[in-house]
Amino acid sequence: MTPQPTAGPGGAVETVFRMEFPRVVAAVARIVRDVGIAEELAQDALVAALEQWPRDGVPDNPGAWLTATARHRAVDLVRRRETYARKLAEIGRDADLVTAPPEPPADPDDIDDDLLRLVFTACHPALSAEARTALTLRLLGGLTTAEIARAFLVPEATVAQRIVRAKRTLARKNVAFEVPYGPDREARLGSVLDVIYLIFNEGYAATAGDDWLRPALCEDALRLARVLAGLMPKEPEVHGLTALLEFQASRTAARTGPEGEPVLLADQNRARWNRMLIARGVAALARADAVASGPPGPYVLQAAIAACHAHAYRYEETDWHRIAALYALLAARTPSPVVELNRAVAVSMAEGPEAALPLVDALTEVPALRDYHLLPSVRGDLLSRLGRAAAARQEFTRAAELAGNAREREMLRRRAEEMGG
Repeated sequence: MTPQPTAGPGGAVETVFRMEFPRVVAAVARIVRDVGIAEELAQDALVAALEQWPRDGVPDNPGAWLTATARHRAVDLVRRRETYARKLAEIGRDADLVTAPPEPPADPDDIDDDLLRLVFTACHPALSAEARTALTLRLLGGLTTAEIARAFLVPEATVAQRIVRAKRTLARKNVAFEVPYGPDREARLGSVLDVIYLIFNEGYAATAGDDWLRPALCEDALRLARVLAGLMPKEPEVHGLTALLEFQASRTAARTGPEGEPVLLADQNRARWNRMLIARGVAALARADAVASGPPGPYVLQAAIAACHAHAYRYEETDWHRIAALYALLAARTPSPVVELNRAVAVSMAEGPEAALPLVDALTEVPALRDYHLLPSVRGDLLSRLGRAAAARQEFTRAAELAGNAREREMLRRRAEEMGG
């Protein structure tokens, strides 16, 4: 069951749900060793908040309150189990977490981060790639099945089935709640990187809801990427992902207007871009190049594309020819209709909209993009630049109908209106 928060005092319950739910699940999973049960206990804590906060007031640290409540319930659950005596020694340290902070890990190659443990657990090879990503987005990102379905471009029922089956598989196989070592860690790394990237993207451009940005998701994803970079310093793709997220996060302050409306890349005030994050991205990309022993991977290529934008102090200075070439390499390395759509945008800027329109038209026949709002949005932009206002209006209208995010939907409707009647 996917928790659905309701409004509490001042919206506090819903806000805490979005921001703290993953941390609560991760903390409880470390005690009960079952992510499905951990999610249920976290949801119980949210229900308790809905009951108590209106009466007693919102606590000073609502996230800590939820975590402590869920941990108490987890410890009580374990104590009620017939196997409590045998498991007492195993969970003793975790039981102490109810009132005491964790001690530093004894093993220097270990990392004492419950969120990272949760990611690696959800990315266990016993699960399919689709199930790993869906489960981690659910548990770590706190996303609903509808939001995940939009990210995957698949039906909501499919995502729900993947999540339920994934939880059952982890429980049945008694998968350890840990960050693995050696080959096991490397085997799961690709899925972990994909998950972190999708979580960041959901925060960077929310698929649903009233807000265009969800900064907490971006912060969690960027923190996890940095942690992984420290944990696996010889993996170029880890540094590539970190660089990509640093570059993307640098634009956050410029991506929304005074009312929270989206601001397109061409219209952003680049003086508001965070130059410290850009510098961190440049450094991470340099580390990726330094440890690479073969052709660049997909995250290194995407980071290189983001670097092109970061280095342009004005939109007109963007090196679109290099970006188009990098997208061509990315498309060859990891074929994807979304990558092809992005390549078409770059081609339109480098060679003109007439060169890109056939590329976009070809994508209209791809089933996975049938309900993808950015396809008609891009096509509408190309048609607008070609002077075909009526056709552009039709495309922007369709894009608005498909968009799940309220802010993005409003922007697309305005663009349709600008095309005239």
